[in-house]
Amino acid sequence: MPDTSPDRQPISAIAAQLGIPEDLLEPYGRDKAKVRLEALEAARSRRSPGKLILVSAITPTPAGEGKTTTSIGLAQGLRRIGEEACLALRQPSMGPVFGRKGGATGGGASKVEPSNVINLQFTGDFHAITAAHNLLAAALDNQLHFGQTPLDPRRVLWKRALDMNDRALRRLVIGLGGPGQGVPRESGFDITAASEVMAILCLSESYDDLRARLDRILIGYDRDGGPVLASSVGVTGAMVAILNEALMPNLVQSTEGGPAFVHGGPFANIAHGCNSVLATRMALAHSDYAVTEAGFAFDLGAEKFFDIKCRSAGLNPAAVVIVATVRALKMHGGVGLDDLTTPNPSAVERGLENLAAHLEAARHFGKPVVVAINRRREDTDGELGVVHAFCESFGVPCATADVFGRGGAGATELAERVVAAAEKPETPYRPLYDLDLSPEAKIEAIARSIYGADGISLTAEARTKLRKAERLGYGGLPICMAKTQDSLSDNPKLRGRPRGFTITVRDIEIAAGAGFLVALTGDIVRMPGLPKQPAALRIDVDSGGQITGLF
Repeated sequence: MPDTSPDRQPISAIAAQLGIPEDLLEPYGRDKAKVRLEALEAARSRRSPGKLILVSAITPTPAGEGKTTTSIGLAQGLRRIGEEACLALRQPSMGPVFGRKGGATGGGASKVEPSNVINLQFTGDFHAITAAHNLLAAALDNQLHFGQTPLDPRRVLWKRALDMNDRALRRLVIGLGGPGQGVPRESGFDITAASEVMAILCLSESYDDLRARLDRILIGYDRDGGPVLASSVGVTGAMVAILNEALMPNLVQSTEGGPAFVHGGPFANIAHGCNSVLATRMALAHSDYAVTEAGFAFDLGAEKFFDIKCRSAGLNPAAVVIVATVRALKMHGGVGLDDLTTPNPSAVERGLENLAAHLEAARHFGKPVVVAINRRREDTDGELGVVHAFCESFGVPCATADVFGRGGAGATELAERVVAAAEKPETPYRPLYDLDLSPEAKIEAIARSIYGADGISLTAEARTKLRKAERLGYGGLPICMAKTQDSLSDNPKLRGRPRGFTITVRDIEIAAGAGFLVALTGDIVRMPGLPKQPAALRIDVDSGGQITGLF
C-alpha cells in the first residue's frame, strides 16, 4: 500500500508552485517525481536565482539536535511570513535508518513526505548508485580474470558497495573458487553513502560532467605503481546509463505542502555530506530562498559544504543557521543522558563552549550567522535565557523555534532573523585555504581553524600516500576530512570544547572523480556496523500495509 495522506497534494501541484510544467516531471506515483534537468535552464531564463541558506549544527549528541527538522521548519516558517522558499536536502541511507538513527526525514510538524518511502526505497537512487559502483567492480575483476588490464591485483583500490550497515563486509578475500572463479585478492565493501559514485553524482552538474568524473576515478595501480583510471575499464558509459534517472533531482513536499528537493546522501563524517549540486541549483532557480543542510556539525558538513561543494559549483550562501538544543548543550556541559529533563541552566552555560567553537569556525567563511534553538517541551525559560544571553554577548542573532510541535508557525521568528541576515550586502564566501597549498597544510588549516587543534600528526603511511598523491598530480585538490562526528577532536569521547589535542591522520585516499583527497582520522570506517539493538528491530508493517516504527 502506498504511503499516502489525504492532506498531501499531488506532486504536479507542488511543481506548479515552482513553475515547473508537468512535461518536465517524471512521476513516481502521486506524491513524488523526478525533475528533468531542462527545468533548470527554463527557470534560469525567467528569473534570478534565490538566496541560499545553509543549516548546520553544534556537535551531535545522543540527545539530538534536529538539524533536518529545523531546516524543514525554517522553510515552512519562511513561507508563513510570505517568502517563496524551497528545501534542498539529502536522502537518508538505509544503513542508519535500520541501525542507530532510525528515520531521518525530520519529525513532528516538520517532515518531508512521503517520509516512510523517502527513508527506504524512494525513487531508487541509492540502488542505482550501488549498481553503478558494483558494475565497475565486477568489470575490473573480469578484466583481471582474463588478463585484460594493467591493474596489479595487490593494488586494486576499488571495493564494492551496499546500502546497509554490515561490519562483516569491511574486509574480505574474494575469488577463492579456483581458476574459473576470479583472481584471489583482498577487497571489501563500503556503505553506498560513502561510495565515490555517490559523491560524484552529488557534485555533477550535467550528464557530461557525470561521465567525465566517473572516467577519472582512480581504481588502483599497475605493477610499476602507475595510476589506473576507471576510463580504462570501458564501462563508464554503462554506469551513466544506470545513473540516467538518478541524476535528476527528486521533488517531494513538506508537512505543510512546501516544495522540497531530496536528492543524494553522502555522509559528512566519511564523505562531503551535502545534497546534490543539481538539487541545490533547482531550489535556487525556482524560489527566493533555498534552505539546505550539511551533515552533522559545522566542523564536518559545513566546512566541506564551503570548501568542497561551494568551491566546485560556485555557490555562495547568503546566511548560515547553526542549530542547538538545550538538551545537547547540557550533555556538552557534562550532564548524563538520563538527567537531561532536570532543569540545569549552569550545565547549559558550560555546554555553550561547544556552540562558541562552531560560531568561531563559521566566522572564517565571512557569512552572517543565526543561532536556532530547536525547542523541546521540557526546556525552561531560564535555560533558554542562558542561550539567548550568550548569543547577544557573542553578537549573533538567536531565535527559539518550536518546529517539531508547531511546524512553520513555530519558526516565524527564526525565519525573520534569517531574512534579515540574508539581506546584508552579498560578498563572496572566503575559502578556508588556497588550493595551491600542500595537502598537509590544508589539513592543518582545517584542524587548527575549525577543530581548535594544536596541530596535526601524520602516520608514516599517510605521509607516504600524500607524497604519492602530489606526484600523481592530485596535490591541488581540496581536503575531505573523515573524522568522528561526536567530538571536535578525533576522540569521540571528548564532548564540549576539547583543548590541547592534535589530529592524527592515519591514511589518505584519492577520490579523483569526486575531486578531493580524503584524510582518515581516528577509527572512522567506510562501512558502519549495527548497534547492539538496531532500529530495524522496531520497524514493521501493519495489516493494512502501513510501515510502522521508523520514528
